[in-house]
Amino acid sequence: MDFELRSEYIPLCDLLKYCGITETGGMAKVLIAEGMVLVDGEVELRKRAKIRSGQVVSGEGFSIHVE
Repeated sequence: MDFELRSEYIPLCDLLKYCGITETGGMAKVLIAEGMVLVDGEVELRKRAKIRSGQVVSGEGFSIHVE
């Protein structure tokens, strides 16, 4: 799926919640802490990592292209 960024960046946990990957921010934080989220193909463990335009966030069953 594509996500249109409306500011300089979005925190990773917020992106997962807004895109419907998780129902809550807390669930997003657990998914990230367990190493289940990749940013540009590498495991990202920082819940508030700044996701910027051009990056790809992925995991089991999802892929988000940030534009």
